[in-house]
Amino acid sequence: MKEMKEILSEIVLLTNQIETEYPELYKFLEEQPMTIPAEDKPEIDRETMENYLMGLRGLLEHYVEEHQLR
Repeated sequence: MKEMKEILSEIVLLTNQIETEYPELYKFLEEQPMTIPAEDKPEIDRETMENYLMGLRGLLEHYVEEHQLR
């Protein structure tokens, strides 16, 4: 099981990669449902951050698949 620090590091690296290599996708990161809490005081724990990381990975993978050179 990953530590919170490792997860946060991966999120930062992936976010930087998206910003650098896919700037057209980067602008949509702020609009992801994961970034908009449904509660007044949401709990942000390891599981929440792992889910966010998986969501970022999925977003990038989907984008790359959809925009491959044909």
